[in-house]
Amino acid sequence: MMKAPGTETVEDLAPTTDEELLSRYRETGQAGDFDALVHRYQNELYRYLVRYLGDSALAEDVFQNTFLQVHLKKSLYEDGRPVRPWLYAIATHQAVDALRKVGRHPTVSLDQRVASSENEAGSLVDLLVGEDSGPLAELQGQERAEWVRQSVARLPDTLRETLTLAYHQDLKYREIAEILDIPVGTVKSRLHAALAKLQQMAKAANRDGSS
Repeated sequence: MMKAPGTETVEDLAPTTDEELLSRYRETGQAGDFDALVHRYQNELYRYLVRYLGDSALAEDVFQNTFLQVHLKKSLYEDGRPVRPWLYAIATHQAVDALRKVGRHPTVSLDQRVASSENEAGSLVDLLVGEDSGPLAELQGQERAEWVRQSVARLPDTLRETLTLAYHQDLKYREIAEILDIPVGTVKSRLHAALAKLQQMAKAANRDGSS
């Protein structure tokens, strides 16, 4: 039996793309479409915010504010625009605003391996440490992760933000470019610059530790 419009469950809407859901929600305001989007992104986006903010309670608030903005800005959504980077852009801006209000900087954990067919990047710790001869090789795993967290926090905002998006959620360069509203080439150059700065910090820390 056919279901009345607006009564579909999240499971019923599973074959529907994010873009179709948001376009339909923009036109009809059906709560089921909005709920389906929230359901699809609640784990992924919340984990990103926890890592970016370093505070689960604040991440929950920012998550709620993100989807409030989705509701308020639904009329601005253009048909066919990829929803995932659009959501991340809203979430990142909300996170930055939240940190500014509480006078804090991002507390970023990047010691999680990701595998992307486009980025082909391992965890940031792996890139810095290498096999056995990297500049942080003598540090234990937890110490390395803490060093990376503190060092990433010292990066300029533009480099830190790009690095966080690239190494946490396995976002592709083109998605990061759309989130930050910059060319793909700028994304790549920022990532190279961020890693180069971290390599310099690691070598300096190694020299200081051995002197």
